[in-house]
Amino acid sequence: MTDTPADPAVPTFRGDVTVELVKHSAADSDVLWAARVSTAGEQSLDELSKDPERSKGLINFLMRDRHGSPFEHNSMTFFISAPIFVFREFMRHRVGWSYNEESGRYRELQPVFYVPAQDRKLVQEGRPGKYVFIDGSPEQHKVVGDAMEDSYRRSYETYQEMLDAGIAREVARSVLPVGLFSSMYATCNARSLMHFLGLRTQHENAQVPSFPQREIEMVGERMEEHWARLMPLTHAAFNKNGRIAP
Repeated sequence: MTDTPADPAVPTFRGDVTVELVKHSAADSDVLWAARVSTAGEQSLDELSKDPERSKGLINFLMRDRHGSPFEHNSMTFFISAPIFVFREFMRHRVGWSYNEESGRYRELQPVFYVPAQDRKLVQEGRPGKYVFIDGSPEQHKVVGDAMEDSYRRSYETYQEMLDAGIAREVARSVLPVGLFSSMYATCNARSLMHFLGLRTQHENAQVPSFPQREIEMVGERMEEHWARLMPLTHAAFNKNGRIAP
């Protein structure tokens, strides 16, 4: 991981996020096994792989007709490092999720801060509910970068001053901004992840439009890449049926 700077007193500025698949028990066969028990009773995994086309059709049927529970019999645990404001949005997803985030009460927080990359759209045009984001000019990117970096340096210096004076970490952390990077483990199943992706990513196959903030969308895109490799039939059915969680 590259989130901790070599010199802990020198801030690091990032425009990306980290998403790592730590462990998993997730495969398309988990969906088939759970679905077929209702009609065929207990089956072995070998039986589930005998007819790939039938299995593909069953998963698509379950997704299309929104039979959701078979998609819950799996688990994925991700390590995520992102700005704090991303985690505040993340915590709105509560059903089918478990979280453990690093604590500023118990450890000294490292000076890793978010500054938008050059491809991040900066300017919002239009009224609430009907607006678009457009690219910022080089001058606007410079204003954002300079202002953020200056603010981050000042806040972290203040944080360090309080720690050096013997102030408790849980008090000193109050001066740090939401652009500070935090990290967490997040565990979910495919059904809860699909619901997250339906709200937090934009996609041409989506039947229902979504307007996520770009930074949480970056996390969602990386989680989806991992999930698609684990459960390709389920992922394909999700896209085929409008990216609506069953």
